[in-house]
Amino acid sequence: MNQRALDFPSAPGVAGHLLVAGVDEAGRGPLAGPVAVAAVVFDPARPRINGLDDSKQLNAERREALYARIVERALAWRVVLVEVDDIDRLNIYQATMLGMRLAVEGVAHVAQLARIDGNALPKGLPCRGETLIGGDRLDRSIMAASILAKVTRDRMMVALHDEFPAYGFAIHKGYATPSHLAALAQHGPCPQHRRSFAPVRDAMGASGASLTGMPTAVTVAHLDLPPCAQQSPATCPPPE
Repeated sequence: MNQRALDFPSAPGVAGHLLVAGVDEAGRGPLAGPVAVAAVVFDPARPRINGLDDSKQLNAERREALYARIVERALAWRVVLVEVDDIDRLNIYQATMLGMRLAVEGVAHVAQLARIDGNALPKGLPCRGETLIGGDRLDRSIMAASILAKVTRDRMMVALHDEFPAYGFAIHKGYATPSHLAALAQHGPCPQHRRSFAPVRDAMGASGASLTGMPTAVTVAHLDLPPCAQQSPATCPPPE
């Protein structure tokens, strides 16, 4: 299995409160790059973070600022990147479910309930779970998870742009924009494209690329995350 993870474990719970792990993903729809899944548990006894929202409603600068505050304030957090080869092997839905389970496992030492954005509950969770449709607009821990997942994935796609500058990953983050589709048509897919997605298969057929001849793992050396983010599993020290 090829997945990267980072987490910040902390104290073993807060008496008298239900500790909820909010869980959300970023990057199910793009044609390239990993899908990111985050789980965040807040300490109910600590002051709330102002300005939390669905990551899609925030600009990049605001997401980055909130990212730093979330990882500093959270009782526990974990981000999992499920890589392209697993997406192609499992399909994007199952890869996302895998990422959700692994993210919850990373905070299971404190979480008593996993609250998943959407309507699908992953199998094999280490604690009780429930779904919440539109949770990234309703639940603060899910909002925080959506921000961690989005920021982590965006940073990775910017790093992948340095590896594969022809595709414009830093701009569109792998989504099927006209410029991305045009680059696919011109250059064919790179190792970070999801070969199980129809536009990538079409580009492979047009360029004569082989489904089995392409490598699927890339080491990202410039990702702006702690070094432990590139290990699996990994435990990061608290931010200074």
